[in-house]
This record gives sequence, structure tokens and C-alpha cells, in this order.
Amino acid sequence: MNTSIDLTGGLNDGREFFLADRPDDREMRDSASFWVYDDAGLVTLPRFGIEAAASNWDSHQYQVNVAFSDGRVFRVREKGERHSPLGPDGRASVLGAGPLEFRCVEPFRLLTASFDGEAAKTSTADLINRNADGPRVPVQFHVEATLVVPPWINGELSSEAARVLESTIEGAFLGGARYEQLFRAKGFVRVEDEEHHFTGTGTRVRRQGHREMAGFWGHCQQSAVFPSGRGFGYIAHRPRGDGEGSYNEGYVFTGDGTLVPARVVHAPWLTRVQLGNEDVSLVLDSELGRIEIGGETVTSVFNLGDPTSSNALAALVQGGVRYTWDGEEAYGAIERSTPPKELTWTA
Repeated sequence: MNTSIDLTGGLNDGREFFLADRPDDREMRDSASFWVYDDAGLVTLPRFGIEAAASNWDSHQYQVNVAFSDGRVFRVREKGERHSPLGPDGRASVLGAGPLEFRCVEPFRLLTASFDGEAAKTSTADLINRNADGPRVPVQFHVEATLVVPPWINGELSSEAARVLESTIEGAFLGGARYEQLFRAKGFVRVEDEEHHFTGTGTRVRRQGHREMAGFWGHCQQSAVFPSGRGFGYIAHRPRGDGEGSYNEGYVFTGDGTLVPARVVHAPWLTRVQLGNEDVSLVLDSELGRIEIGGETVTSVFNLGDPTSSNALAALVQGGVRYTWDGEEAYGAIERSTPPKELTWTA
């Protein structure tokens, strides 16, 4: 590990621990999530996470996605009994719901996540046809995440991004105090009678605060860390209908030092639904110049919503991407959303 990298980003270790008791504020949420990608490109876990809401403290919401490059998808969206938050040393280092559990083993250094339960067996093709149902089958995984890049604290890299988050509804979309961080991973996935051990990479998110998604008009979010140690990440909300700018913040990491602020100037906005691989290349602008990163989806988990409903949440796609950057290749994250009625279908 490069000891010149400050993996805390100046944050106190306390930010890594979870809420031990129900907050007085019923709108408060405590959240952890991972996106994990196999170096071989066979299996991805394109977001699994827990949302612990004070309003329903004894039963937390959790989501799991396991997607294979052959199109198989295993997914679950349920509530599960809250786990004790206390780790071996008495600190609130555990966030668990039913079969899913996150542990902070060493703040800003080592994290783990485990799942041992059931998920609905479906496919990318079925999800495109809005059929998320399928037989429930046993699914297990364990991920050990070693953090390798400083955390990106939303609103810290750009004064304009900070203004947007503080003065508009877009801060509520992100959900309060939030940071994300790239890691290297090792672990295993078991589905039915199949077992796959892997090394890989991923992104983790920690968030505490209020979150409000009603009226959200869509976003694009991508990130990856490469074999050399370089990495990138950004989140951009779609341009608003009134022509005003939206939240657009990101970073480039050279493999050493601190994050270099960046903005995405070409993002693969979600406008269509298609089966098969999709070009999701991007362009970032920073003090290092313009950086072009190629991208092609390898897995996609669709949640397309109801285009006939005026109150429908944004259609959402979470997946895995094969990224290329100046000859280097890595698998990494993508998440995109848009109002369901604005989607078109491509054969």
C-alpha cells in the first residue's frame, strides 16, 4: 500500500461507525453500500446496501444485486431485522439487516460485507420486460475491501457543487453527509450450486442524513480504479428543464497524493433501454486536461418503473463496465437514472 496516500481524506474515524441507537430525528438515515467487480469480468455486484431509517429502526431496508456477464441476475429488495451494531471492541462497527451485514474492521482501511440468504433468479432480458419475479434461490457472498484511494466527500472539491448541494433540492437527493471511496477486493460468490472466488475492485459509499427522491430527474454516476492505482469517479445530475446547471462533481486520482477535482463534460445519460453491451464512454475535464475513458457495459440490472405514473420514481440501471484509459483496463461501476416516460427501447 502507498503510505503517502491519506486514506482518511481528513475525516475523523468516527465517520466510519454506524448509529448505535435510534436517532430522535425520524427522517434520519444511516446507510452503507458497495459496488464490486471481478477482475475477470465474470460476476459483478452492482450495488448492494442497507438503508437504516429511524422511522423503522428495528427493520432495515436492504438491496442486493448479483449479475453475471451471461445475463443472469439475482436480486432482492426487502426489509430485514436489525443486527446489533456493536463489534468485538464495543464500537458501532456493524450495520446489518437480515442476511446482509457490513463491518468496519479498520476505519478507512479494511471493510467487509457478507450475505447469506435467498434472491430472485431473473435475467437482464426479463428485467427489461419489467419482470423482476423468479424462483428464490440460495445466494451467498463475502467481500473483503481494502481501501486504496482517498475518500471523495461530496461538495468538497468544487465551490459550485457545494453551492448546488446547499441551496437546492439536489442536496436531498444525495442524502446528507456522503462520501465514496475506491477499493481493491477479494471474496467469493455462491449462487445455487455454483461457486466463484475472485479478486477485483469496487466503490463503497457511506451516508448519514435525510434523503428525498421524489421529483428526481435523473443522474449518471461512474467510477473505477485501475491496476496502476489511477482512478476516477463522478456524479452528475441531468441538466434541469429550466436550463440551469445541475450538480456535477468528480475527481481524477493519479495513483498518489490527493484527488484532483474534475467535471464530466460527456456523460452517457440514460435515454434508452437495450439488451447487450452499450457504449458508456465518458470525458472528464480537470487541471490535468481532458481525460477520455472508454466504457462498455458487461452487466446491467434494470428497475424501469412505471411510465404511466406521474409519481413514479426515476427508472434506474445499475451495472458493471469494462473501462479503458490510455491502454489500461479495469472493471468498475455505473449507475444511471431518468424519468420512466423518457426512455426508448432499442432492439
